[in-house]
Amino acid sequence: MSGSRPQAPLIDAEEDLVAPPPVAAARRRLRAVHPALVLTGIVLAALNMRAALAGVSPLLGEIGTHFHLTATAGSLVTTIPLIFMGLGSIIAPKLARRWGTEAALCAALMALCGGIVLRIAPPVVALFAGCAVVGSSIALLNVLMPGLIKRDFPDRAAGMTALYSTAMILGATVSAASAVPLEDALGSWQGALVSWSLLAAAAAVAWIPQALTARRGTRHGAAAAMSAHQAKAAPRLSRSPLAWQVTLFMGSQSLIAYVVIAWMPTVFTDHGMGKGEAGLVFAFSTLVQMVGSFVVPMLAGRMRRQRLLGVAVSALMACGVAGLLLAPVAGAWLWAALLGVGQGGALGLALTMMVLRSGDAHTAARLSGMAQTGGYLLAAAGPLALGAVHQATGGWTIPLVLLLGVCAGLALLGMGAGRDRRIGDAGGA
Repeated sequence: MSGSRPQAPLIDAEEDLVAPPPVAAARRRLRAVHPALVLTGIVLAALNMRAALAGVSPLLGEIGTHFHLTATAGSLVTTIPLIFMGLGSIIAPKLARRWGTEAALCAALMALCGGIVLRIAPPVVALFAGCAVVGSSIALLNVLMPGLIKRDFPDRAAGMTALYSTAMILGATVSAASAVPLEDALGSWQGALVSWSLLAAAAAVAWIPQALTARRGTRHGAAAAMSAHQAKAAPRLSRSPLAWQVTLFMGSQSLIAYVVIAWMPTVFTDHGMGKGEAGLVFAFSTLVQMVGSFVVPMLAGRMRRQRLLGVAVSALMACGVAGLLLAPVAGAWLWAALLGVGQGGALGLALTMMVLRSGDAHTAARLSGMAQTGGYLLAAAGPLALGAVHQATGGWTIPLVLLLGVCAGLALLGMGAGRDRRIGDAGGA
């Protein structure tokens, strides 16, 4: 299975933007004079990329009870952010081109802080509006952070990517593990949720000097970046079966992941586990995602075909879901480990295949945008649909059986997307 092909660089939706000379010079000075500031900003932003979502899951029951929400309506708390994570991915490159990546990231963190606070406002409409703001803000971070790292640390991109990915998972883990203890300490689920606005605010403050420095010397009103890609014939992704396989693989693994985020603690508590322990098991599942997200992309980059990896990560998640179906409490830690490693590996494989299945950097950038937008919109259906089935059936058997079906579909998509093909190549799909 091994091949001699060099590992392709990671590409994202901002790859085709080039800053004008004054902006580029200001960025170089910032990296040279204040490297600690840049590094701190990256780590703080990454800590926020999942924390506001992961901290909701252990408290979903309290939120639903407070607002008198059904299981279907309660699932909107996790579904709405996903919808706006998909929609927000479309506008991120436009904001970076107009205002600069640093300013867009700073604004996203400010908006994230506001969205977290808005979620605890008294009317239920504020809860859902806050979820939309949180999802849109995270979408900007998702798209712009990898591009900034590749731009500012071209010789250390792998190490910096590992740092920000680890920080992202760490933020989600701590948020999930501390949700119930914070609720107990602060006296309410509102206090537990709003506490994460402090982290977002701290990250925004760290990015303010970077946003200002990066625009020095730029004429007022001038765009911060311009397109470097000249128009030329490019493959139509909407007509490529391979592009759709990559997109659906991204969406299906995200669907499974966000169903787990939304409902895993509830599955445990519905079967008699204490709320605090359920939160810890969920946090453990999030933590071990680092294993899969580190190992699988490294293996994928050294293989000509990734079909076996696609089946393997799908099988790990299927075993975890089957465990939740058969013995949810007795084997909770094992099922959490299987799901976590599988989810981390599936996400890493999805991101890697966006590059490996592309014939050039521009196609990879476009495929990344298509897969993130379509993937998150597809994933948004998962928590809502399974919540509705759970409400209709009064149990978790049928929802988990349906999730096993998604795992089977993910394996088939991995077989297709993992072929040694390139979009746009002669003979490619």
